[in-house]
Amino acid sequence: MELCFYKFDGAGNDFVLVDARQQDPLLSAREIEHICHRRFGVGADGLMTLHEGPADYDFEMRYYNSDGHTATMCGNGGRCIAVFAHLLGVRGGEKRLRFLAPDGPHEAEILHWDDVAGRGEVCLSLKDVKKDSMRGVLQGTLLDTGVPHYVQGVKDLQHYDLTGEGRRIRHLSVLGPAGANVNFVEPLPDGTLYVRTYERGVEDETWSCGTGVTACALVTGFNRIHTAGGDFRVAFTDTPTAFTNVRLTGPVALNFTGTLQLKR
Repeated sequence: MELCFYKFDGAGNDFVLVDARQQDPLLSAREIEHICHRRFGVGADGLMTLHEGPADYDFEMRYYNSDGHTATMCGNGGRCIAVFAHLLGVRGGEKRLRFLAPDGPHEAEILHWDDVAGRGEVCLSLKDVKKDSMRGVLQGTLLDTGVPHYVQGVKDLQHYDLTGEGRRIRHLSVLGPAGANVNFVEPLPDGTLYVRTYERGVEDETWSCGTGVTACALVTGFNRIHTAGGDFRVAFTDTPTAFTNVRLTGPVALNFTGTLQLKR
């Protein structure tokens, strides 16, 4: 079977994207894991398929981590798939799109896109977060911004053992039966928040995590976030009971397109 794909990254968090509107390739977990493998496949942190959306939606997004298992949401993935839909001509190539993900509806706006450079910036809406759903655990805070995230402040984050500590904390029962993504944060002198994330499903550090930087912004109040892969802006309305109108803005790039032969 020949699979056509686009390869995108959102601030270094990279994905394989497949148009499944006409024919769903029905990829198995093993095939997705192979495609995402960085030595034997295309190489990516995750894979997404774009489907025809139900009424009132421009498309539907389905997301899979690099281990082949589904996830409810991916902030960087949501920003990348909006550009993918635009390039495919969804709704006439509109730059404002409404789509459905497993965690509910989202809206994306492509603020600018350079077809020659294959780069731009996208703003994505994320779900509201009720304050009574946020829990203080261990030395940090646990909350859900589409997927569960644990946020903890540390010193000298640049040299912190992110992989070792992230792997240890990620599986602790206090974070829930499926564990959580683990984020470590440190304020920088320029007023930005430095974030590093260990992602479950990838089981390693990723260069950035959209739902992760959003979780860190809600916990700390910082609006400008710095990661190894790029910088973000997070906007939200802080009400007495919830964080609403949550919006994540950051870079998106089209790396390349290609075809892959799947042996079935």
